[in-house]
Amino acid sequence: MRPRAGSSAKALLLTMLGEFALPHGEVVWTATVVRSLGLLGIEERNARQALTRLAGQGVVRSHREGRRARWHLTEPGRHLLVSGTERIYGFGAGDDRWDGRWLVVLCSVPEDQRAKRHHLRSQLGFAGFGFLAPGVALSPHIDREGIANGVLKDLGLIPGAVVFRAEAGDLASTEDLLERAWDLPALAVHYENFLRTFERRSPRSAEAHFVALTELVHAWRHFPFTDPEIPARLLPRRWPGRRAKELFDGRHSAWAPEANRWYEEVDRADRADP
Repeated sequence: MRPRAGSSAKALLLTMLGEFALPHGEVVWTATVVRSLGLLGIEERNARQALTRLAGQGVVRSHREGRRARWHLTEPGRHLLVSGTERIYGFGAGDDRWDGRWLVVLCSVPEDQRAKRHHLRSQLGFAGFGFLAPGVALSPHIDREGIANGVLKDLGLIPGAVVFRAEAGDLASTEDLLERAWDLPALAVHYENFLRTFERRSPRSAEAHFVALTELVHAWRHFPFTDPEIPARLLPRRWPGRRAKELFDGRHSAWAPEANRWYEEVDRADRADP
């Protein structure tokens, strides 16, 4: 396996902490991290740097026991991982009903505050909004009005903004709005890649189950932040996101027992090793 970069090490470590350390006492040994990430192609130096970086960000804190270090999740770190895991496992299981209305955000950003345009687009995009034009965002989820209002308030853009619920007229079909606001073909490609990667994967050993489960969750965790969760009735019949969700749930259930058994054995050995 080709060694991964340092930024990849930190991202994989967060996945590992959320999937294994969080439900196993919220504590992990340095040796466990090094051994686990090593199976995922992370060199020891990068694994240790990833721990240091997360400590610097207040996600974990260390406790020395002789020459060894044990890492505890901080309260902010625990909140980060709990909210992250809830979003990862809850994604794709929401209510697909749609009443035909769109939540529309119109926002005029003054020329002397151009930097806020980028923040507006990125923050609304993170919440699943698409953009028809600069300053014109929409979502099929009208219950996200509070999120939109919060973004506008935080950026100080409320005086130049309007948020309303609307239905499309004759000049713009639902398909046209979807095509203009979101790059669904590109998202479909990402789902197809996910399916190709994990459909035929069949780990044999407990160690292989740990690697497969970690990589499965790590790959899936990007979709809640890139997929706007368009209601199913608006998507193509053979939308790959549906199959990807079924595959994720099925593989996770099948691989988790052996993966956790391997992690528990490693954690127990590292805890007992003087």
